[in-house]
Amino acid sequence: MTQFSPFDVADYLDNEETIAAYLTAALDDPDPDAFLVAVKTVARARGMAQLAKDAGMERTSLYKALAPGAKPRYETVIKVVRALGVKLHADVVPVP
Repeated sequence: MTQFSPFDVADYLDNEETIAAYLTAALDDPDPDAFLVAVKTVARARGMAQLAKDAGMERTSLYKALAPGAKPRYETVIKVVRALGVKLHADVVPVP
């Protein structure tokens, strides 16, 4: 019988370009939790304790901010994203 290992996208988030592409795809998802899940996945790939330190946050606060259903403040999201080494930006999209 074939055995499969559990897939963990965090194992593949090993450079800034891949991380930026992953977060961009999550922003395109209509589910509002998709982006937070993606940020949490990137945080796991980078190390939660180090990310919390880089963002100037307590580790427990970072976990709470990225928990399912959390509604983190804009300032928190920006601090975390900057600590990840990426920048969010807006693009023009056609309006139907």
